[in-house]
Amino acid sequence: MTMGNHLGDAYATTLIRIKAQKGSRSRLGMEALMWVLNSERPLHTTELCHALGVKIGSPDLDVENIPTIRTLLACSLGLITVEASSSTVRLVHFSLQEYLSDNLSIFQSPHSMIAEVCLTYLGFRCVRELSQLSSAPSTLPFLKYASGYWGTHMRKEGCGSLAPLALRLLLEFEQHISSQLLFLRYYEDQRYWEPDCGETCDLKGFTGLHGAAFFGIVEIVATLLAMREWDINATDARGRTVLAWAAVGGHSDVVAMILQRKDTEADAAGTEYGITPLWLAATGGYEGVVKLLLEREDINPNTADTKYGYTPLLCATAGGHERVVKLLLERKDINPNTANTKGNTPLLCAVAGGHERAVKLLLEREDINPNTAETKYGYTPLLCAVAGGHEGVVKLLLERMDVDPNIAKTEYAATPLWLAAWAGSEGLVKSLLEREDINPNSVDTKYGRTPLWRAAEGGHEGVVKLLLEREDINPNTANTKGNTPLLCAVAGGHEGVIKLLLEREDINPNTSDIEHGYTPLLCAVAGGHERVAKLLLERMDVDPNIAKAEYAATPLWLAAWAGSEGLVKSLLEREDINPNTADTKYGRTPLWRAAEGGHEGVVKLLLERDDVNLDTPNLNGETALQLATSHGHTRVAELLSAPKPSLPVPADIDAAPNHLSPDPSDPLQSPSQSPSRFRFRRLNPFRRMLSPSSKR
Repeated sequence: MTMGNHLGDAYATTLIRIKAQKGSRSRLGMEALMWVLNSERPLHTTELCHALGVKIGSPDLDVENIPTIRTLLACSLGLITVEASSSTVRLVHFSLQEYLSDNLSIFQSPHSMIAEVCLTYLGFRCVRELSQLSSAPSTLPFLKYASGYWGTHMRKEGCGSLAPLALRLLLEFEQHISSQLLFLRYYEDQRYWEPDCGETCDLKGFTGLHGAAFFGIVEIVATLLAMREWDINATDARGRTVLAWAAVGGHSDVVAMILQRKDTEADAAGTEYGITPLWLAATGGYEGVVKLLLEREDINPNTADTKYGYTPLLCATAGGHERVVKLLLERKDINPNTANTKGNTPLLCAVAGGHERAVKLLLEREDINPNTAETKYGYTPLLCAVAGGHEGVVKLLLERMDVDPNIAKTEYAATPLWLAAWAGSEGLVKSLLEREDINPNSVDTKYGRTPLWRAAEGGHEGVVKLLLEREDINPNTANTKGNTPLLCAVAGGHEGVIKLLLEREDINPNTSDIEHGYTPLLCAVAGGHERVAKLLLERMDVDPNIAKAEYAATPLWLAAWAGSEGLVKSLLEREDINPNTADTKYGRTPLWRAAEGGHEGVVKLLLERDDVNLDTPNLNGETALQLATSHGHTRVAELLSAPKPSLPVPADIDAAPNHLSPDPSDPLQSPSQSPSRFRFRRLNPFRRMLSPSSKR
């Protein structure tokens, strides 16, 4: 026991104290514990009070004998408590349940005691006089539990002396309210399959034999069959036979008894959705019942329900009932490819649930079609396995050479490799790339993205590496907006992916997007990714002078505008860079933009270049020195006005007047507040450029 000896000793001591209480308090305390421990579902406070108020052998309910919940809590000395949110009673701690379960001798035949209380309650005059109702009256709160679970408790410990009480109830079952409540209790648990079952179910034909078969009480079923002649194939209002109700609960002993009768129709389909006993047993995963039914030659293992089109095999694969799947596949007349109304085959259902053993059993069939897709989204078993991340299932499917790894789903035409690359699953991508017939360059039909594109965008370095090992991969395929895998990796700042891509000789590092004209280098500079820019500039075929479409701004122009000394330094290390390229809107050079922003370090770096032109004005005729002066950037103005020692003035040229000296009387040159520093995020349109693909 995991709770420790000290707690066990404390519980034992408390139980001794409960038993030592005077009068009825001892009985109430112990029976309350017994009920809370052994009930099939949590009991409401009123249910527990009524259960403990039942006098065995009494013909009717004595309301004065019903204790209050306060009394029960007091008698249990704190071992049970009430859940405030649901008004249900529970044990005070899970360790108490462990203790009581490990010490079964504390309660003698608890399930027989509970069954007797339930049957006594159902036999009360006030209950038998009730007409068929859709719910228990508030004056009889224990009626619903007693109706739904008396047989469950009886089956656990046998009938014994309770048989007369059970038979009395079952012989008048069709007229008893408990049959209605039992029927509804079952359908409350089956809402997925029976969504239109309301509170006004017609119970005509739901006999005591049907009820006994549902609970699986073999002794009672045998006694009922011996007492009078029964139509074993008689159906209730929904077309269910006695055999069907036994199959629902997986009661193989009762099923075997019914099948021994020569007049039993083993494959009778109910009028509700055409459900057969085999269908019910396969859905529940009841191997014993399925085996008994399949031994009958008159069983059709391919009968589907009329609502969703599920066959027994589909039900078994969807539930992952591997042994049932195996039994069904042993039938020579089974069809393993029958799909439901949505096109889901047994293989697709097994794959969706990640049931590897069921998938393996199905793939061992030569007549299985492993490429059948469901009708709504076009998911094949392989697509479904990849989307669910079931690596083991993917490997099983790819071992079949007739599995087509390139079939795409109807939405965007995404292939299995595309989905795996998007998810960044190295294991799935590796398994898929082992197939020689796979196409690594397939694109989706919405944005034109390849698997490499998606992996680069997501920064999945391991996946990118696996894809680039394929000789037939195209690393330059751009999406519909002209964004290449390299451009996407740069936009995200994924250095590892960028490095892998730049190692490819066939990569084009200068391809720009269609909308903004951003090359990878422009994108790196606009995003402030200094390390990425350095990686790109190490490639000698990277052109550092390609400008973006808007205003023809070059990488150096953007870096100078942002005041990034690191980026400017890296760019200026390239001998082929043009430091004087001006934008086409205002004619501003990198030096002009740096001076305007007061970026002293950038101005200094630019002035170290011999080929930088200090006097190039913008389209309004303003030079860099004038801008620095008018904006009050004194240190920048001093740098710009200082003579360059590396450029001596020729002797035949007269010294020109210092017309760039600041004139306080000139409003264009008067100092003003420095503008706010530019932020990189304003430069990078790729935050929105990639937004459609981020909606996964």
